[in-house]
Amino acid sequence: MKVIVIHGPNLNMLGKREPGVYGNLTLEEINKKIRLRAAEVGLDVSITQSNSEAEIIDTIQKDDYDALVINPGAYTHTSIAIRDAISSVAKPTIEVHISNVYRREEFRTKSFIAGVSYGQITGFGADSYLLALSAAKNILSGG
Repeated sequence: MKVIVIHGPNLNMLGKREPGVYGNLTLEEINKKIRLRAAEVGLDVSITQSNSEAEIIDTIQKDDYDALVINPGAYTHTSIAIRDAISSVAKPTIEVHISNVYRREEFRTKSFIAGVSYGQITGFGADSYLLALSAAKNILSGG
C-alpha cells in the first residue's frame, strides 16, 4: 500500500516560519517522523513539497499510489483546481494541517479540500501527519 504525502506552499519554511503557530520542527524532521510511522504501520510512503499549484496537481494526478495525505497550506482556502484534481483521481485523501485552522483567521475556516477528502486532521502539529498515516492504513485495510 503506497501513500503520497504532499506538503503545500511555504511548508519548506517550517522551523523558521512562525514557530508559535507551526512549531520548531523543520520539514525534514517532520518527514523523518512520517517515514518512521509509515514503516511502523506497513505503508510505502513518498513525500513531496511544492510551492506550485501546478506541481501539486501533477503529483495528485499520478496513478502510482493508493491514498493521499495532503497539507495544501494556503491552497486549502483558494484552490478549486486542487480540489478538482483530488476529486478526479478518486483516491482516499486525508487533509492535514499542523495548526488548528479553526482557531485562526476567519478565512482559514473555509476548505475547498475538505469536501473531497475522507477526513481532515488539524491542530496536532507534526502528529497530524502521523495520525493521517494511521488513518490511511485503516482505510486501505478496509477498517
